[in-house]
Amino acid sequence: MVNNQDKATVAFSQRIQTSKNVCSPMNYIGGKYKLLPQILPLFPKYINTFVDLFCGGCNVGINVNAERLIFNDNLTYLIDLYRLFYTLPQEEILTHIYGRISEFSLSLTNDIGYKQLRTHYNEHRNALDLFVLVAYSFNHQIRFNNSHEFNNPFGKERSSYNKRMEENLVAFIQRLQENDINFSSKNFDEFDFAELNSNDFVYCDPPYLITTGSYNDGKRGFTGWGKSEEIMLLSILDNLTKQGVRFALSNVLVHKGVSNDILNEWANDNNYNIYHLCKDYSNSSYQLKNRDKSITDEVLITNYA
Repeated sequence: MVNNQDKATVAFSQRIQTSKNVCSPMNYIGGKYKLLPQILPLFPKYINTFVDLFCGGCNVGINVNAERLIFNDNLTYLIDLYRLFYTLPQEEILTHIYGRISEFSLSLTNDIGYKQLRTHYNEHRNALDLFVLVAYSFNHQIRFNNSHEFNNPFGKERSSYNKRMEENLVAFIQRLQENDINFSSKNFDEFDFAELNSNDFVYCDPPYLITTGSYNDGKRGFTGWGKSEEIMLLSILDNLTKQGVRFALSNVLVHKGVSNDILNEWANDNNYNIYHLCKDYSNSSYQLKNRDKSITDEVLITNYA
């Protein structure tokens, strides 16, 4: 089923209008919202079941046209939140958010109220409270310690629940509730692909092996990402090819002069298609070690033309 195709840079003429896309209310590390105009046109025109194996902020999955969607992420607390966004009435969600803001006097400057809510969440695990915490946390990020306690610091004078976040949240909830979605919180190597066929599609946006940051160093109480995980994922994708299932993999081949030789050799040995994307994460707030945005070759690798 794999067709050979020369490596290509995605032309601007292939892009779709970003105004049609929904932006996730979660500022998830490595989110692909800015790359959607380049990524989505490369997806199959018809998809029965779409699997977002590392769904993260769901910027990709929420904008895919498919009969059925599966959002999977091993961060169980994130999936718990999405389940509530999917099942609860929008008014109930907004009422809860404003209720927590009032109860804990949350603001751009009230770090005490933020810490009190953080303690409350870690003790009671109300998934909607996680969203409120993210709204007021440093860079709107999700971070847990090894004990699975939310520990992102307060985003003093920078982070708050604002109009733009609410607009994104409302649009996100509406799009979720318009679709047939299943949620899963399995590790990628535990996911069951057995029932997928040639009409289905698996999208993978894993942590990147050569761009280590706080999100994939294995120090947050969740599985880190190293060579063994990289090789395991590539083996799974090969098995999907043998099964006749289409896939697309987001990743980087080169970052700050360091090459991902494992990924490059795998893609070329299997004659998979490599699309080089025009990358711009200028608004991305995640912290990379020795960050240098000027030397990154972000790609989409597919097993179909």
